[in-house]
Amino acid sequence: MIQARKISGALGAELTGVDLSQPLSKDAAAGIRALFLEHQVIFLRDQPLTPVQYMAFAQAFGEPVEYPLVKGLAGFPKIIEVKKLEHERTAFGAIWHTDTAYLERPPMGSMLLALEIPPFGGDTLFASMTAAYEALSAGMKRMLDGLKGVNSSAKADASKTREDLIKAGGTDEVRKVLSAEHPVVRSHPETGRKGLYVNRGHTVRFAGMTEDESRPILEFLYQHQISPEFTCRFSWQVGSIAFWDNRGAQHNPVNDYHGHRRVMHRITLAGDVPA
Repeated sequence: MIQARKISGALGAELTGVDLSQPLSKDAAAGIRALFLEHQVIFLRDQPLTPVQYMAFAQAFGEPVEYPLVKGLAGFPKIIEVKKLEHERTAFGAIWHTDTAYLERPPMGSMLLALEIPPFGGDTLFASMTAAYEALSAGMKRMLDGLKGVNSSAKADASKTREDLIKAGGTDEVRKVLSAEHPVVRSHPETGRKGLYVNRGHTVRFAGMTEDESRPILEFLYQHQISPEFTCRFSWQVGSIAFWDNRGAQHNPVNDYHGHRRVMHRITLAGDVPA
């Protein structure tokens, strides 16, 4: 019996009654997907999976794809290692963002499996972009509907991460600047709910406007969409899994554990063109 316990009012639920070391039945996979769509991010604990088991779990919900900027594990190119070592100060993706919004087809979802965690800190924050959109005034919604945002892999807020990836021997794509335009207000292809689709990590400006013209509204949206009432926080344990919906949620790994090691395995699931 799969059960879900909400961890905040806006999004996030911890599931129990699931053993991912065993193959999921069609009914179990359908039940988990329904909870994923309802809560936007789901969490499972005590899942010490092998790469084969982890990949099987991901394949029950979509098509795993290679991450464009980081090489995958040997024998498992669609699983990447996300790590921060004891001597490092910069953490991978430690800024509010939706994954790879600079791609024409951003991912449907992403999942992380915790292998090593620090003795404190290293939590991940999540925010509901649908809740943030629904809380906007009617006037702001009218203004944003129809606008497109320009998203870039080279935005200054993420540059340190890109530089670190280049030094560490990332893929050839990491040396390129990837860019894509997407609707500022995105309709979820499965639930139909509308949500904001701009993020501080990747969105540069509105299409047809300069960065200076775009900045005041974008800054308002960046702050609005991470208001506490739209967020949840997850504290990791070894064997924990987080699976989030990139079409309706942002995330931010908190970089507050300098001097300690944190290692995760990540799988990204193919998405569609935002509309």
